Amino acid sequence: MKKQIFPALLALAFFAVLMTQPASAGTKEQLIQLQTTVQILQDNMAKMQQSFDERMGVMKDLITQQTDNVNKMTTTIQNLQKTLQQQSNDSGGKVDQVQGQIQSLHDTVDELKARLVKVGKQLDDIQSAQQTINATAAQTQPPGGGSAQNQAPPPDQLYSSGLSDFNAGKNDLASQEFAQFIQVYGTNDLAGNAQFYLGEIDYRKGNYQAAVQDYNKVLDQYPGGNKAAAAQLKKGFALLELNQREAGVKELRSLMARFPKSPEAVQARERLNRLGAAGAAPHGKQPRPSPSHR
Repeated sequence: MKKQIFPALLALAFFAVLMTQPASAGTKEQLIQLQTTVQILQDNMAKMQQSFDERMGVMKDLITQQTDNVNKMTTTIQNLQKTLQQQSNDSGGKVDQVQGQIQSLHDTVDELKARLVKVGKQLDDIQSAQQTINATAAQTQPPGGGSAQNQAPPPDQLYSSGLSDFNAGKNDLASQEFAQFIQVYGTNDLAGNAQFYLGEIDYRKGNYQAAVQDYNKVLDQYPGGNKAAAAQLKKGFALLELNQREAGVKELRSLMARFPKSPEAVQARERLNRLGAAGAAPHGKQPRPSPSHR
């Protein structure tokens, strides 16, 4: 930014001095005046650079604070999961209630991550503006030439909007927003979460077959995401709703084998107990994941 603005200001100052002097310019007074103007410009640029550096420091501090918030929330959730696991045998009917609180915390972490992405994007925008201030006009695309990403809201804003509409029960609107998020930001860290919520919307509507397909996409395309266990749990529930008992029981057993310490495993065991099915595989034998999970 400094390299771009300073030559322009210097040129303007030079021509301003020439325009305000008589035709016999070239005197010592003109040279002194020009040197003074240049010094003023240099001082102003130094102040601008200092202000910019201070603002950048504030932005970095915000990112650090948000990162700490996310880390603390993640630690809290992990501690709650351990506590829930330890008390699962004694909690009985209270497991679902505690699990609901765990899911709420997961959603809160998602929102914190979205805010962190937003702060990071603001920092990137400032740096980008510094580098491209004189090239904006040349880089402007003609009407209709923008990409889908340029036409979509920023990823954090689009995801937060979808999550807010989902929590408010606006299923159709949330579905559109999550679908757009996956289409435009398919490689974003929150894409797996968006796909999971598409499954949740179908599950809410009773479209269990579509929900199974949505959950499969989470498991196949985002196997390392933080919604993998939840997706497999809800896939098992959806299969049971479709009266596919054998497939549903197999899915829940697979979940318990893959994520034995997760709160979803507790829910799976409880559901299997209600069904009168074995809640765990025999010692030395764990059920293999279904083909869609490999």
